[in-house]
Amino acid sequence: MRELILKLSMSLDGFISDLAGTNTWMYGSDPEAVAFGVETTWNASLHIMGSRSFEVMAPFYPTADMPFAPPMNQIPKAVFSSRGRAVLAAATAGAGHPGAASWAEADVAGGALAGEIARLKAGDGKPILAHGGVAFARSLIGEGLVDQFILAVHPIVLGQGLSPFSTLAAPAPLRLVSSRAFPGGMVAQVYRPAHP
Repeated sequence: MRELILKLSMSLDGFISDLAGTNTWMYGSDPEAVAFGVETTWNASLHIMGSRSFEVMAPFYPTADMPFAPPMNQIPKAVFSSRGRAVLAAATAGAGHPGAASWAEADVAGGALAGEIARLKAGDGKPILAHGGVAFARSLIGEGLVDQFILAVHPIVLGQGLSPFSTLAAPAPLRLVSSRAFPGGMVAQVYRPAHP
């Protein structure tokens, strides 16, 4: 059975984007932090995301030459969408480029979130890596579906923005597994739910 890891880049004050949804501040130039992110991205047997993230990533990664492109293009994907296979239209923009096929062949999960996650977790292999948009991250967190959080905390404060934890119905204690600081100031913190 596979675990679900939610990896998020966030500001020091807990936001994953500003109020407009932009987050260009997360793309730093610290080679060690980038290498950590790429290694984390490779350590997955499936990448999952909501439809909005899919529609941004599917046309971008097949033509990208950044270090994250190979694992994003080569590892299978699942997209959560109530629109069915119509969501895969975003993948046609990269058609003809290496890696485009894995986007066009993404598993479309359109059922209840908990049931679809249970179906995907039932597979064998490396963990499932969830890529958030805030709405998708909030849904995974709110339903208690995340087995591990990797929070890449960047040395920036936004003052206001979108938090993946702002809609929790009750406090959710976490247990720190590891923490690693990088030369550029980013700190990777790994947590698991602190079950009683």
